[in-house]
This record gives sequence, structure tokens and C-alpha cells, in this order.
Amino acid sequence: MTATTSPVSSIPMPALGLGTFRLKGQTVIDAVKSGLSLGYRHIDTAQIYGNEAEVGQAIAESGVSRAGLFVTTKIWTEHLAGDRVIPSLRESLAKLRMDAVDLTLIHWPSPGNAVPLKETLEALIEAKRLGLTRAIGLSNFTVAQMREAIGLVGVGEIATNQVEIHPFLQNRQVVDVAKALGLHLTAYMPLAYGKVMTDPVLLDIAARHGTTPAQVSLAWLLQRGFAVIPSSTKPANQAANLEALTLRLSDDDLARIATLDRGERLANPDFAPAWD
Repeated sequence: MTATTSPVSSIPMPALGLGTFRLKGQTVIDAVKSGLSLGYRHIDTAQIYGNEAEVGQAIAESGVSRAGLFVTTKIWTEHLAGDRVIPSLRESLAKLRMDAVDLTLIHWPSPGNAVPLKETLEALIEAKRLGLTRAIGLSNFTVAQMREAIGLVGVGEIATNQVEIHPFLQNRQVVDVAKALGLHLTAYMPLAYGKVMTDPVLLDIAARHGTTPAQVSLAWLLQRGFAVIPSSTKPANQAANLEALTLRLSDDDLARIATLDRGERLANPDFAPAWD
């Protein structure tokens, strides 16, 4: 599978991963096993998803070597204090049945800045030094928060900022600033909870390429250099999503997709930062 490399050392992050948000119990076990059998080698989970144990079980039972996988988890907001980061990560590792994950993200900036970012980042760097994670990164960070993080530890220490990006929320300020700063981005909710499947522009582009709107949306993101982590439970859809790796959109296609941005943010909890 094609891989994209984040600015952190030489850790390869497969460009197309399998998200597990909202997947529970046997559903997530089956989805991860199916994805691994199809060739996915990038699995994304989080403490708050409540499925780390099932993800770990699926990986352990898949027969796929851990050394060939890129696994991400995320530290939840209640564990961002300096004395909670490492213990909570150890708990995640026990659930995942792993000695280390490849990437650990701050899932959301500390609500109300209750925990200083410096405190959390220093704890994550210590977790990396201890060998509990091979890289660290951010999620749902605004432009100002990205700049703050880079000012504290340097862009070379941050593997990615995982943010919501899809045709209806193109997050242009974050994208432009991240590019200028040299910070890699990972796009979550790349299919906008399936809304891409009914958009007339995406349907037309897909018809021209003999493909699906989902593949068009994923290819649009991949072509821009982002990693993407669509969530899917159906093997047929998982397999179809992989085909986005070989789909090339034209400049005209890209220009048409650019017109779809309507600021439609789907992940917006009450503790979210003030978005750009």
C-alpha cells in the first residue's frame, strides 16, 4: 500500500487507514479483521472510542505481524495532565495487547486550557523516550494551537494534526497554515458520514471515472498529501476505498470539488476549541 511519511524521523504512516470511530464489540473486531485481510496496515483508535481491547483482539487474531502495522491511539481530555498521560497510555497498550503504538495523539486540546499544552507534550515526549509510542501528534488543533505546539517542541516532533476534512468542510485555514509550517495532516470523517454518496458534483465526477463518490472524496484528499482514515464495516466498501489509492483526479475535478465547501462541521462537541 502507498505510504505517506510524516515529518517525524522516518516513521511510515500508510496514507489510507481504517478508522474505528463509533464501532463497538464484535462489529469493530470483524471490521478490523476484514480490513487487515484486505491489506490495510494503518488502524486508528482512541481511548474514548471504548474499543481498544477489541481492536487489539482483532489484530492479535488476524495473523498479521505487528511489525507491519501502523497503530494510532489518542489520549482523552481527562488524561491530559502530566501525571495521567503515561499511565493512561499504558492502560491503552494493555488493552491493545501491545508494547507500543506507532502514534499517540492529543485527541482534543484541553477544554478551557485547563491543562497547559506544554505539560501534556512533555509527558508525551517522555512516553516516546520510554518506548511506549514511536511518535506523537495532535488532533482537532486550531491554527493558533498548532503554532503553540510547534513553538513548544518543534514541528519535527509532531507527526500529524488529525482534523475533520471532507468536501463539505475543507478546513482551508488549517490546511494552508499546516502546509506553510511543514505539518502533516490526517483527515478524519473523509466521507462526511456518507453524505458524499449523494452529492451531484461528486456523483458526476465518479461517473466520469467509472468509480464511486466515496473513492473520489478519498482520492481528492490523498492527492493533496493527507492521510485519510475512513471508517467502514463492510468488506466490499473497505476494498472499494482502497482503490482510491490509484484514482487520479484532473485539475477540473479538483476545481469542482473546491466549490463544495460549505463549512459543514460534523464533529463539534461543546468543549471544542474556537474553530478557524
